[in-house]
Amino acid sequence: MSQKSERRGIHVDQSELLCKKGCGYYGNPAWQGFCSKCWREEYHKARQKQIQDDWELAERYTVPNSFNFRLQREEEEAYASSQSTQGAQSLTFSKFEEKKTNEKTRKVTTVKKFFSASSRTGAKKVSPEKVEKAMDQIEKYIMTRLYKYVFCPETTDDEKKDLVVQKRIRALHWVTPQMLCVPVNEEIPEVSDMVVKAITDIIEMDSKRVPRDKLACITQCSKHIFNAIKITKNEPASADDFLPTLIYIVLKGNPPRLQSNIQYITRFCNPSRLMTGEDGYYFTNLCCAVAFIEKLDAQSLNLSQEDFDRYMSGQTSPKKQESENWSSDVCLGVKQMYKNLDLLSQLNERQERIVSEAKKLEKDLIDWTDGITKEVQDIVEKYPLEIKPKNQPLAAIDSENVENDKLPPPLQPQVYAG
Repeated sequence: MSQKSERRGIHVDQSELLCKKGCGYYGNPAWQGFCSKCWREEYHKARQKQIQDDWELAERYTVPNSFNFRLQREEEEAYASSQSTQGAQSLTFSKFEEKKTNEKTRKVTTVKKFFSASSRTGAKKVSPEKVEKAMDQIEKYIMTRLYKYVFCPETTDDEKKDLVVQKRIRALHWVTPQMLCVPVNEEIPEVSDMVVKAITDIIEMDSKRVPRDKLACITQCSKHIFNAIKITKNEPASADDFLPTLIYIVLKGNPPRLQSNIQYITRFCNPSRLMTGEDGYYFTNLCCAVAFIEKLDAQSLNLSQEDFDRYMSGQTSPKKQESENWSSDVCLGVKQMYKNLDLLSQLNERQERIVSEAKKLEKDLIDWTDGITKEVQDIVEKYPLEIKPKNQPLAAIDSENVENDKLPPPLQPQVYAG
């Protein structure tokens, strides 16, 4: 996959999707760029070479000892002695074996004739379409029964790859359509609906059990992408338009268990579907999109390494573009996203300013309390407080009057008869 530093950042030629061996079929990153047929041939050659090397290595380090030679000599002598005593029986046994072999050959020939098309009986050859349909039905029945055992098995690292891809896509949440040069205007209602349908299809792939059904979800998603591009540009979409948009859909949808689904399709889907036709083309592009996301770097998005690192770490997000710099085909959702990012940036600045002022106020309060305490202590030391003893209780006004007894009695109320 090659990248350009011009306006279009992602570019894939048709030849880059084909098998490395040049057989004309589509390749697959899971098969190291080969198609399934060439991959089997290469794997068989490598396997045979490995077996031959193992045999040569074993023969090189195997040293026969005297026991092996003695055992072999005893077996040869026993065989030679048995030939003289079993001369008569050997002829009968050989005839029996010959008869048995002829009978077996006759049965095999009969079975082959039963399953092969015969010109004498007038049997017709089965059409490729019927064979393909029968294989699809067999695949559906078998894979539905075995799905829970063969999908993301514990013997593989599919689950680990799923977590890595999912974490990677989450870390790339800041990637914008402009960075990928996606020719889709989501401000158009029809285009927005197509984008939603494409994301729904790629997510729905995980709910299917049959490899052919999963592959159909990828194909349907790709068709929605092509329709969205066609409506936006008023012309048919090209491969240079399709792949960036597919990457954008994957980043926006973050499909669950993406690698497990890709590996499941690769292992159990009918190889003819993956090697030719639109299903194979769309599946190959999805594999390329996932590989691009896994290896995405600053150069792929025409960013500096410093900005890319800051965006990946979450320290900052891409700055909002000025309204006069927006192109006419930018969707409303992207504008709203940058508006929200700018608002969040302003709120972050206000929060930092409030926290700074609060810390300053706290320091001022502490300093003011310490100052007041010191001033009070200084005043107390300079003007110490003298506490006088408690005064005696006051006596009655006439307590010292010695002539109390000479006073007239108090006036008493008197009652007069009316």
